[in-house]
Amino acid sequence: MTVVWINGAFGAGKTTTARELIDLIPNSTLFDPEVIGAGLTHLLPPKHLAEVGDYQDLPIWRRLVVDTAAALLAELGGVLVIPMTLLRQDYRDEIFGGLASRRIPVRHVLLAPAETILRERIAGRAVPPELPDGEIRVRQWSYDHIEPYRGALAGWLTADAHLVDTSALTPYESAERIADAVRNGAVPVCDIVQTPEPTAETVAAGVLLFDEQNRVLLVDPTYKAGWEFPGGVVERGEAPARAGMREVAEETGIQLDDVPSLLVVDWEPPAPPGYGGLRLLFDGGRLDGAEARRMLLPGPELRDWRFVSEEEAATLLPPVRYERLRWALRARERGAALYLEAGVPMG
Repeated sequence: MTVVWINGAFGAGKTTTARELIDLIPNSTLFDPEVIGAGLTHLLPPKHLAEVGDYQDLPIWRRLVVDTAAALLAELGGVLVIPMTLLRQDYRDEIFGGLASRRIPVRHVLLAPAETILRERIAGRAVPPELPDGEIRVRQWSYDHIEPYRGALAGWLTADAHLVDTSALTPYESAERIADAVRNGAVPVCDIVQTPEPTAETVAAGVLLFDEQNRVLLVDPTYKAGWEFPGGVVERGEAPARAGMREVAEETGIQLDDVPSLLVVDWEPPAPPGYGGLRLLFDGGRLDGAEARRMLLPGPELRDWRFVSEEEAATLLPPVRYERLRWALRARERGAALYLEAGVPMG
């Protein structure tokens, strides 16, 4: 089972190319995530929908895309062809990481016609006559997203996807190029860590690392949304502190010589679809400038890293995770570990 994700600007011809592609790749099925967005307009309150400019900004849309793709592959097997514009790298990471967690490899293809050709195609794009404000909602929407597409193309997108210049190609010819590239391995599986989703409560160990200004290291994982501490789930039979050391080495390349000391034990209650569990934070000590410069980033697990003050961390971390950090810093100052429940000290 695999996914061929066809990316590109709005109006690049992704859906028409995908329809041609499923005739060229044996046992393949078309899945257009637009149907998820359309369905959410009937499921979510209008006020909630009005708070976002694009349904891709809805976490439920991103989760449902992953869940639906996985369910389709479980039902049908083979190859799932998904035509969908993804211009935000964090959304790409969240969706591709979610698929990777289900052991579904993703081959990422980008349709990249010249901008003049793209604008011509948008101008000639049919607008359904029954669609209210169709000219604005279809054509102008595509024009408005050329600039974000240009920015993504100049940054992460070119490095991440296999580019197919479709300026002089018909949709069928584009599909042939993609099918050949998939067949001969020119489109590699995306290099993203596979972290299986938990099926029960877990124990996770994070390690706080500090720079010479006593700022704490935060990392931006490729496989889930939001900033985090270096660390991960403790494996069966593994000591939590050793798990933290292992994760630090895998994610950053930093080898800790000493077993870190415990700062915080936090019980995270289940919040469906999550199962919760114990979250431990350890003190990994201070890194000198040379050690920080040796970090192996970016890579398959992490997109970015930065040392931040406690105040800066409040703008990057989810509230419960920030509270966990805040109390870990107090424990470090006092030299005594703390027990928390949902980020709140007990006793």
